Amino acid sequence: MSPAHAVAPMVWPAEAIWEAVSPHLPDFTVEVLPEIDSTNAELMRRARVGHTAPVLLVAERQTAGRGRLGRQWLSGAEDSAPGAPSAPAPALPALTCSFALTMSPPDWSGLSLAVGLSVADSLHPDIRLKWPNDLWLTGDPAGPAGGDRKLGGILIETTAVGDQRVVVVGVGLNIAPRSAAGLSLPPACLGELLPGATAANALGQLAAPLVQTLLRFDRVGFAPFRSGFEARDALRGRRVRVMGGTDTALDGLACGVGPLGALLVRTDAGLQEVTSAEVSVRPA
Repeated sequence: MSPAHAVAPMVWPAEAIWEAVSPHLPDFTVEVLPEIDSTNAELMRRARVGHTAPVLLVAERQTAGRGRLGRQWLSGAEDSAPGAPSAPAPALPALTCSFALTMSPPDWSGLSLAVGLSVADSLHPDIRLKWPNDLWLTGDPAGPAGGDRKLGGILIETTAVGDQRVVVVGVGLNIAPRSAAGLSLPPACLGELLPGATAANALGQLAAPLVQTLLRFDRVGFAPFRSGFEARDALRGRRVRVMGGTDTALDGLACGVGPLGALLVRTDAGLQEVTSAEVSVRPA
């Protein structure tokens, strides 16, 4: 890495996060690594060999970050937009972290929506949520991509460990401007909403509330989060196209989400519920 792109050491609020979370999760730990392939992949590896204690894992750089449906998620200093203003030291261009804990909710449906809502509520009122797992900023409908830009995303994976199920919740968030090369949607960054934002202070804002969200979801499921999600729903009232595992597209009007978090789409055939994790939704 050239000196022009060197990143000063980040001071993470690990102790403050541990103090806020440990009364609710006594075995909770916080780990920060300078580099790893993927925080989600690492916690899934640990879970599969029997490590079930709750943990927050943060990486300053991922070499094989991934998003939903196996898509690549880039992070680290190499992902800054060429020619973009340098983020103030010691900022990193992106926050990448994953939480792992055992859960047994009454129904898993809607978990990614509750997670996205928690992150958005912790950070800024202008953040919108695109079903099922993206954080967006929306703008001029006449602009590029209809004014929609991706701020970040959620990746949720689970694995059985004996009679328990460990869930790994990954959060990727753009902090500083980044290149749009190779992206289907223009990127946004938290610094646009919160000048001077850093990966560390974003983590400090979202970590403890997100753990509280996961614990609440574990008790009662998606129901108490539905109204909050709909208040930030980026698709509601818009024409959408839903592409599933076949070549057949579902076109209609997005009408919010159901009691368990299914996307509701009004089509010529009536109101349809979209629940599959293999569905990609884009405004039509």
